[in-house]
Amino acid sequence: MPEHVAIIMDGNGRWAKQRGLSRLKGHEEGARSVLAVLKAAKKAGVRFLTLYAFSTENWIRPKEEVDGLMNLLALFIDRHRREFLENKIRLRVIGQIDRLPGGVQKKLAKLIDQSAKDYEYTLIVALSYGSRAEIAAAAKAIARKAATGELDPETITEETVTQHLYLPDVPDPELMIRTSGELRLSNFLLWQLSYAELYVTEVLWPDFREDEFYQALEAFNQRGRRFGGVVTH
Repeated sequence: MPEHVAIIMDGNGRWAKQRGLSRLKGHEEGARSVLAVLKAAKKAGVRFLTLYAFSTENWIRPKEEVDGLMNLLALFIDRHRREFLENKIRLRVIGQIDRLPGGVQKKLAKLIDQSAKDYEYTLIVALSYGSRAEIAAAAKAIARKAATGELDPETITEETVTQHLYLPDVPDPELMIRTSGELRLSNFLLWQLSYAELYVTEVLWPDFREDEFYQALEAFNQRGRRFGGVVTH
């Protein structure tokens, strides 16, 4: 069983368009898939689940859609706060959080703080996130330390970079799932996904529920993990 699963939740807009609905209706249905997959991951014993909810590029979408997404996020937190705490699920967030509306930031901060006190599983939500921006920020932090003499440039290793990313204490994902059939990473966890198994399904995110998640886990279990070596089983 993978310890950490990452998901690019794609297809909300197409799901809505197929049904003659607004894109926001697709996002609302997609929120139900988030709950379903979170429960399935917990039941399967996946300790870390990272969801790509909103990218740095998504800010260029129509203001009405962006505002709707932010309102939906705030509503999701209010409605499911108790579920997080009762089920011992910790919330963590990665990305340029300072770009989010102030009210959303406060709600996120409150649940992040509350859920960190007693947890067994972790949900990581990528909000206003871009992997290149994350890596660039890590490079800047390392450069500053090198400039002040705190860090010897000759000692910089891959682990040094990892330790300056958003969540250095979280293990890299072993499995990355992308819905809606798109075959690209879309600036998502480029450093952390180096050795992840990729699973792409044609299912649109609002239709991706428990059974589809278990199918992805089963596909993962059928693969040999080489890490540059040779499978011995």
